[in-house]
Amino acid sequence: MASTSSSFTVGRGASSKAKSAKLLEVLNALEEKEEERSHSRQEIFIAPPDSASGDFTDEDSGDEGGRRGFHLPGSVLHASVVPEDSGAEEEEEKEEEEKEEEEEEEKEQLLQPALKRQRAVVEPRRIWTKRDIQADFCSWTASDPHIEDLKSQELSPVGLFELFFDEGTISFIVNETNRYAWQKNVNLGLTAQELKCVLGILILSGYISYPRRRMFWETSPDSHHHLVADAIRRDRFEVIFSYLHFADNNELDESDRFAKVRPLIVRMNCNFQKHAPLEEFYSFGESTCEYFGHRGSKQLPAGRPMQLGYKIWCGTTSRGYLVWFEPSQGTLFTKSDRGLDLGGSMVVKFVDALQERGCRPYHIFFDKVFTSVKLLSILKKKGVKATGTVHEYRTERCPLKDPKELKKMKRGSFDYKVDESEEIIVCRWHDGSVVNFCSNAVGIEPVGLTSHPSGAAKTRTQVHQPSLVKLYQEKGGGVSRMDQNIAKYKVKIRGMKWYSSFIGYVIDAALNNAWQLHRICSHDAQVDLLAFRRYVACVYLESNANVSSQGRRSRRLETESRFDMIGHWIVHQDKRTRCALCHSQTNTRCEKCQKGVHAKCFREYHIR
Repeated sequence: MASTSSSFTVGRGASSKAKSAKLLEVLNALEEKEEERSHSRQEIFIAPPDSASGDFTDEDSGDEGGRRGFHLPGSVLHASVVPEDSGAEEEEEKEEEEKEEEEEEEKEQLLQPALKRQRAVVEPRRIWTKRDIQADFCSWTASDPHIEDLKSQELSPVGLFELFFDEGTISFIVNETNRYAWQKNVNLGLTAQELKCVLGILILSGYISYPRRRMFWETSPDSHHHLVADAIRRDRFEVIFSYLHFADNNELDESDRFAKVRPLIVRMNCNFQKHAPLEEFYSFGESTCEYFGHRGSKQLPAGRPMQLGYKIWCGTTSRGYLVWFEPSQGTLFTKSDRGLDLGGSMVVKFVDALQERGCRPYHIFFDKVFTSVKLLSILKKKGVKATGTVHEYRTERCPLKDPKELKKMKRGSFDYKVDESEEIIVCRWHDGSVVNFCSNAVGIEPVGLTSHPSGAAKTRTQVHQPSLVKLYQEKGGGVSRMDQNIAKYKVKIRGMKWYSSFIGYVIDAALNNAWQLHRICSHDAQVDLLAFRRYVACVYLESNANVSSQGRRSRRLETESRFDMIGHWIVHQDKRTRCALCHSQTNTRCEKCQKGVHAKCFREYHIR
C-alpha cells in the first residue's frame, strides 16, 4: 500500500526570526489527526544540540530501559521544528516571483526606446524540443585492480571487517578513550584487544538482544550468555563503553555539530572509499540513524508510524556498499552552494569524493529530493552521468503534457522534451501515477515493455517503458539495499551519549561493506550476512576470552567452539608456532580458535 510521508527537522536551540513550532506541539497535533491514520508516515530528523562540542552533552539520551512512549529529553521536546519541504515551497515561491519579474521586464522593454532595449540584459531561457537525447559521454572501460588484489588475499570475515576498523583506527579510538578517561581523573588503561571485545558485544547485540544489556552477565539460566561473560567482566565493559570517545575535547570545532565524531567520520570515509568496488553505477540518498529507544520506528498512539533519528546523506554502489556518508546538520545549520539546495550540494560533494579515484564517466541515480535540471547541468560539466525522478517545479518550465491529461491516456504513455543547449531530457511517464524523470545521459530509446498488475484480479499487463526509466529501476536503489541490510541485525546496545546510536550505525555500515566485499571476493564459500556478523563477533569475543580467562573457563570455551564447525578460517601468521595437532612448526593458524594448525591438519583438528 502506498503511503505518504512528511519530514521535519528538529534543531535544538536553533534561533529563528519567525516563531517556530516545538516538537512537543507537533507530536500532540499528529496524535489528534485521525483521517490519515493508516496512510501517513512522519519522519522527524534530530539535529545535534547547539553545544554538541560541549562536555555536558555526553549524557543526553536518557536511560537505555526507557523505550516506551516518547520519553525524550526536555531539550528535544521543546526544540524548534522546521518542515524539510520548506525549501521546496521557497523554490516554488521564488519561481513564481521570477516569472512575475520577467513579465514586468518584458512590459517595460516594450515601452522603452530601441537603444535602451538593446542594453537590457535578459536571462537566457532553456529551449525545449521534442526529440531524444544525444549524449556525448565516453563509455565505461575501467578495471578494478584493488578488488583483484583482495580476491588473491582470500581474507576471512574478520580480515575484511578490519579493512575499515584497521589497526590505525583501533589505536586512534583507544588513545582518545584513554585520554578522555584521564581528563575525568580515571586511569582506564584500555587496550586494542579489549576494544575489539567491546565491538564484538555490540555486533552480537544485533542478533541476540536482551531488554537490558546487563542480562548478558546474569547467572540466571534463562539469560546468561557464557561467550560474553567469559570474554569480559560486566563492570569492565560498562566503564569502557561509558568512556568511549573519538575526539579530543580541547580541540573541537564549535561550528561542527558532529565534532565529537568527526575524526571517526573522516577515517571511515577514507577507508570506505579506499576499498570501494570501482563501478559505473552509484546511488545517492538519505538514510536514518535511529535516535531514541529500542527501535527507530515509533508508533504514535493513533496508530501512525513515525521515524525519529539523525539523517545521513549516503552515496552507495548499486549493490549497497557505502562509499561516502555525511550526517546532516539540517537546513538551519548548513549552507548550500553553487545555487543548489542542500541535497544537491551533497550530491556534488559525493561526486567530488568519487572523482578522487579518477575522473571517470560515473552514473549517479537519486530521487526527486535531489534532482533538478541545474544539478544535472553541473554534473554534466564534471563529466558525470545522472538520472533521477524530479519535481515538476524543478524542470525549469519544461512544456510537457499536463499530468491530468496524461493520466487519462493508457498506462505506459509518456511525453518528453530535450533542452537544446545542454542535452538534458525530461520525461513524464504514466504508470498508475504520473512520474517525472530527468537525465543527462539516457534517453527514451529503446522503448521496452514491462509487466504490471492491473485491476482487481491483479492480471499482468504489458506497458511501454522508456529506456531511462528501466535503467533507473534496475541500477538505482543502492541506499535502500544498504538500509535493508543494516536494519536486519543492527546494533541494539546504546549508551548515554547523544551520538551513541551513530556509533552503532557506523559499525553496522562497516559490517555491511565487509560483507559486500565478501560476496565479490569469495565465490566458493559465501556466507549470508547473519553468519558473517556471527563470525566476527565470535572471533573478537573468544580471542579476548583466551587472553583474560584462566583455568577451566578457557578450556571449556575452547572445547565448545573447536568442534562447532562454524566460522573456522585458516590464516597466515608471521611468527611460527607449534601445530595443535601434530606439534611441528607451522606458519598458519585457525583464526577462530587462535591455535597454530597446518593446512593438512586443519580438518582433522576440528573433527571429534
